[in-house]
Amino acid sequence: MMKTNILQISNYLDELFIDPKCELEYNKDYELLIAVMMSAQTTDKGVNKVNRVLFKKYDSLEKLSNANIEDIKSIIKPIGNYNKKSENIINISKSLINNFKGIVPKNHEELEKLPGVGRKTANVVLGELYNIPSFPVDTHIIRVSNRLNLVESKDPVIIEKKLMKLFPKENWIKLHKQLVLFGRYHCKAIKPNCRNCKLNNICKEKCKVLEK
Repeated sequence: MMKTNILQISNYLDELFIDPKCELEYNKDYELLIAVMMSAQTTDKGVNKVNRVLFKKYDSLEKLSNANIEDIKSIIKPIGNYNKKSENIINISKSLINNFKGIVPKNHEELEKLPGVGRKTANVVLGELYNIPSFPVDTHIIRVSNRLNLVESKDPVIIEKKLMKLFPKENWIKLHKQLVLFGRYHCKAIKPNCRNCKLNNICKEKCKVLEK
């Protein structure tokens, strides 16, 4: 990957998303943690919709930890894998209370001990809550980074490490958000907006779309 391409990508993402924000809604640290866990295999929009109900009814870790699981299921049923996620919500709340004094941990090892929390969720939490440089990789970033010839892999960990080498550490958090938003609204899995994209000269997919 040439330096000119890296600069082109960074500049265009800055043009599109100068101040990118996490689109998951939260008011408390643990709400973000739970929301990111819930966002697997579903949309942020869907998670926000159910969480407005969930966090209004159960407005503390104590209430969530003692919640009736069937009630949690009924609230979050519109999102994918709601049975397992309901268990995780209650067990994350219990673990935060019992093991971390109600405070969301600040490191990978402790975060990944929590039910349903993997590397990507931990990375998002560290970057969003604590401004710790990290590069979470989701389906959008897998797709975009391959299309733009940044990587040749579908493995999130390989992609994460490669992107961390390609881009300056101080930009990781911003770039993660920019790439997610770019994949969500521009470089979509179906019908990407290639004709209006300033990166189509370095994109693997451009010919498939532009020649149609």
